[in-house]
Amino acid sequence: MPSPVSEGARRAAVLGSPIAHSLSPVLHRAAYAELGLDHWSYDRFEVDEAGLSGFFAGLDGSWAGLSLTMPLKRAVIPLLDAVSATAASVEAVNTVVFTDDGRRLGDNTDIPGMIAALEERGVTRVESAAVLGAGATASSAVAALARICTGPVTAYVRSAARAEEMRGWGERLDVDVRTVDWARAAEAFEAPLVVATTPAGTTDALAAAVPERVGTLFDVLYEPWPTALAAAWSERGGAVVGGLDLLVHQAVLQVEQMTGSPTAPLEAMRKAGEAALAHR
Repeated sequence: MPSPVSEGARRAAVLGSPIAHSLSPVLHRAAYAELGLDHWSYDRFEVDEAGLSGFFAGLDGSWAGLSLTMPLKRAVIPLLDAVSATAASVEAVNTVVFTDDGRRLGDNTDIPGMIAALEERGVTRVESAAVLGAGATASSAVAALARICTGPVTAYVRSAARAEEMRGWGERLDVDVRTVDWARAAEAFEAPLVVATTPAGTTDALAAAVPERVGTLFDVLYEPWPTALAAAWSERGGAVVGGLDLLVHQAVLQVEQMTGSPTAPLEAMRKAGEAALAHR
């Protein structure tokens, strides 16, 4: 549980389980330092679904916001006063802002963070896309693709249940989602944009199947980095967007919402994240 702080201090933190690996404190603290917010602090707390309500009950007026990771992104919704349309579209909240009048507002910065990370690499519109995987990150990927993909999105999945779930997200988000068995996952590389949303090691076996000509790969992992797939993609001359890009861009939006700063220091946050990963 959080401990008391001095008068005038402002607090934020990331919650989840497991949480020890999280880079969020590094990124947010780098932003505070760059913005001169000396009275702000950002911590991490190991909190599971069962402990989330109790954690919220222990917060005082010094708290400005929370970042949420698994397994809390959906569990937090009943504890909030309002949820943004973006978060509601995927039933996942990764950002909570506490207002001066005591309201708890939920948002999802993963989706615009994905879009911003792609835009930084010059990807603003694609005619089709492929998604590897069908977990929680895959639904955010579909939501992001709803804004930049003009044609079908093909999801490569391992089970009929996952396939049905992904098609359901497509219907909900107004995206033409088509599903294909994971055994044919190498076919994804024909798409101009491939979003890999699977856990570490899952796509390693596909690295040898990367063709000579490729488009853009967005691999949401940041540790270990590069993944075997990302390394093979780079060797073919393809553009690669990594998990750190996503993490930084979504954190930029969180900092802006929590602190009220119009612009968070993207490059300072990125450098801090790169330095932290280099020392792991």
